[in-house]
Amino acid sequence: MKELFLIKDTLANKISYYHLMLYLLSLPFDRFFSHLILISFAVHTIIQFNKNNKKPFFPLYTLLLQSVFWVTVISTIYSANKQQAFKEWELYLPILLFPLLFCFNSLDLKKYRPQLLLAFALGCTATIIYLYFDAFATIQYYKLPFSAILSHAFTNHNFSEPIDMHATFFSLQIGLALVYMLSLLIKRQSTSNKVLYGVCCFILAVGIIQLSSKSVFVALFLIINIAFPYFLLQGIRRKRFIIITASLSTLVIIGIFNSSNFRERFLTEFKHDLSKSTAGETTDPRLARWGIAAEVIGESPIIGHGAGTEITLLQEKYFTQKLYRSYLNRLNAHNEYLSFLIKSGIWGLAIFIATLVYGFKKAIQKKDIVFFSFMLLLAVVSLSENILDADKGVMYYSFFFAFFVFISEQKDRLQIPIKKHKNLKKMATNQTLVPS
Repeated sequence: MKELFLIKDTLANKISYYHLMLYLLSLPFDRFFSHLILISFAVHTIIQFNKNNKKPFFPLYTLLLQSVFWVTVISTIYSANKQQAFKEWELYLPILLFPLLFCFNSLDLKKYRPQLLLAFALGCTATIIYLYFDAFATIQYYKLPFSAILSHAFTNHNFSEPIDMHATFFSLQIGLALVYMLSLLIKRQSTSNKVLYGVCCFILAVGIIQLSSKSVFVALFLIINIAFPYFLLQGIRRKRFIIITASLSTLVIIGIFNSSNFRERFLTEFKHDLSKSTAGETTDPRLARWGIAAEVIGESPIIGHGAGTEITLLQEKYFTQKLYRSYLNRLNAHNEYLSFLIKSGIWGLAIFIATLVYGFKKAIQKKDIVFFSFMLLLAVVSLSENILDADKGVMYYSFFFAFFVFISEQKDRLQIPIKKHKNLKKMATNQTLVPS
């Protein structure tokens, strides 16, 4: 654990490392902290910029990572609501900045990947513990039975309310932290580390159930039962893992369906979301909003209506079709793919999908389970949420996408034992060797 805080590097790189660690720890909390740390990291990177940095100067994949920002900029040209479009520019600034900062900063992201992800996972675990502490303190204050923790009052958005964060966006972070902790647990570790990682996995898994995000739950089910054995295990270990995880998943599902609150959240609400709207309903199904979004898309399918127009266009349709709850709450389409079609049409969606395909390709090539899990969580949750319409979604997307891509594109350097191979000494000191 000492190497988590004490690293051997230049002073500039140490400062960069602590900036990124603090940024990851701040993600579950008020956006003020993550924005402040991002600004500080940017200023530090500019001050410490070194022209002799060995990283590639503005590689092409940087543009792909920034593509969401540039799609928004281009679609602003023909937007009817430029004021809102410029607000989206401001929201998407981290998507523009992180690839640039990782280009210009000399910190070796690959070297410190384990420490940064561990700090992130431990921070998520501590946040879940805090939320349970707050929930049980509330239960005790109102003299409720401890079983109330399983009631609607302490699940989903009500559980994450003390940190003022959308349950699904927080679940995205918890899901990624859980995957990383599980990947550490599978590897050979000391007994003390296995106990620590096992406890963290349990807390994070319980937190996922408590937050009750259906899309994150489905993505994690696929990751743990299919992706984990494919990426990390072979032979008899793979078979054992599949049997164990399938059994545990079955027990979790049985437990969910035996709880009236969780059964309503995962099954009843899911059915309602995919049902048609009927008169007198107090809630509007997602399917009804998706139908309205499809009507708006049909009016300009190729280029869309421009950045910043989604809410205004949907508002008009919500009112005429009597989806008053969606109208009063100014709800978006709750589907990132439909959102791109509304604002930038087929060309904008094609670019977004291309970035997802690129991320999946890189993750599979490197057999990086954490990167792959990030991509799958992003792709699945985008079916039910506008991830990039919320600050926390943008901060999550912009950092981790750039972080994993820059690491996957970084070439491994050969460590040459100079003393044993004197004939290679001159070559090793004059150039960096990379595997072909």
